[in-house]
Amino acid sequence: MAESFEVALTVNGTHRAARVPARRLLSDLLRHDLGLTGTHVGCEHGVCGCCTVLLDGEPVRSCLMLAVTAAGHEVTTVEGLAEPDGTPSPVQRAFRECHGLQCGFCTPGFLCTVTALLRETPRPTEDQVLEGISGNLCRCTGYQNIVKSVHRAADLLTEET
Repeated sequence: MAESFEVALTVNGTHRAARVPARRLLSDLLRHDLGLTGTHVGCEHGVCGCCTVLLDGEPVRSCLMLAVTAAGHEVTTVEGLAEPDGTPSPVQRAFRECHGLQCGFCTPGFLCTVTALLRETPRPTEDQVLEGISGNLCRCTGYQNIVKSVHRAADLLTEET
């Protein structure tokens, strides 16, 4: 029988706890144990970036991280990017406005990645945007609208400050 551990962490501003097997991935904890299905799992090798969440504000691949290592940390999933009243974040609004959502499967990872990118680099150049999103794969139509969305999000964030 697999040994299990109690994992307590803050997810989207709320204290959460679950008993999980030692080998449980953070993505599985979020999706299966906590019901936060906004985090998508694509390749399960950390290549596609669909499972990206913010761990203490930094983007991480939740499919590569054991849930027990997230104990005591703060995790933000795509569900936690919006305001508490449900108002989409500037990054979410920009993706909707610029049609950066496309099929939507990779979108949660992009939204978390771009949120962190714009916190570190509020007015990124084209090259900085391309480098910033280079770890996330979109299998739809390309990255033009995603890049536009990043620049629009930077504008929205500047307007709001």
